[in-house]
Amino acid sequence: MKHLLTFLLACLIPAISNAQINQPKEIKTSQTFGAYTVHYNVFNSKMITGQIADTYKLTRAKDIALINISLTKTQDSKTSLGLPAKITVKAINLMQQTKSVVVKEIKETDATYYLASLRHTNEEDYRFEITAVPEGEQKPLVVSFTRRLFTEN
Repeated sequence: MKHLLTFLLACLIPAISNAQINQPKEIKTSQTFGAYTVHYNVFNSKMITGQIADTYKLTRAKDIALINISLTKTQDSKTSLGLPAKITVKAINLMQQTKSVVVKEIKETDATYYLASLRHTNEEDYRFEITAVPEGEQKPLVVSFTRRLFTEN
């Protein structure tokens, strides 16, 4: 689906607004490392349509969050769309238990981005650690952030 990235971004705008109501501080959704920027967001899997879930073999459920990750590069005042990279994600709860998070690469005509899913309980806090190594590079870009996850009714 060529426009899945556009759909996900459109879904994330209200999700970010709602998430900020439930969070103690402003939500950061990107981190820049020189020319590269790692973009990330976490939202409930029920926000995607059944058709998109079927296409990309994603599970929609009230207790599953999706982690959306993309990597862009800005050169000569132009920013690329999502670039290929080696992406790994760790999800660590308050008990310091690390949950396995499988990352799926989504390739579209103009962009590559990544989705991972995580089953959680209501009001569960997680620290996410994302490591991105851009294609053709060796130095990892590491992002760490926390989110409180809620189940959808």
